[in-house]
Amino acid sequence: MTSAELAILSILAERPYHGYEIEEFIEQRGLRDWTEIGFSSIYYLLRKLEQDGYIEKEFAKATRGPSRKVYNLTPAGQAAMQAAVGDFLSNPRPLYPPLHLGLANLNAISPTDALNSLTLYRDKLEERVEQLEMQRHTNGAKNPNVDALYDHHIHLLRAEREWIEGFIERFAARLETVQVHVGGNAHN
Repeated sequence: MTSAELAILSILAERPYHGYEIEEFIEQRGLRDWTEIGFSSIYYLLRKLEQDGYIEKEFAKATRGPSRKVYNLTPAGQAAMQAAVGDFLSNPRPLYPPLHLGLANLNAISPTDALNSLTLYRDKLEERVEQLEMQRHTNGAKNPNVDALYDHHIHLLRAEREWIEGFIERFAARLETVQVHVGGNAHN
């Protein structure tokens, strides 16, 4: 099961929702910080989960306008969600952040551009930590599970920021050494 599918099932485990309400829930809880789930993929995922027998739809009378499709979690969906939660909690997954691909191809750009990009990355990490701290204060206080999500993500970002700061220092020192050797100052 994908993290996006689990996110949809976990939302529907709270209560039945229609598609637009699911999008609002995702935005409100900041779920895009933990899973790749785009607005356009919500209805695709709902159809897939319905085909798998994990959810079912019914038409609910709206106060205004036509009836709306409301999605409910089925017993099979509840069981699949519980199994996926256990799996996600017990099995570390590899991460493939774009940073890894950038580091693997660091030599494709000039050292100065690489250093500038890495510095910008570090600054954006710091901004992201600050944003999550504010969201945690707002959303995490209401639910210990949500607070744990924020706490974990913030700790990972802080560790990444610490690593990137050390890497920037080492990269800048190597760059300085290369420039000294190339400029001939190492022999003077």
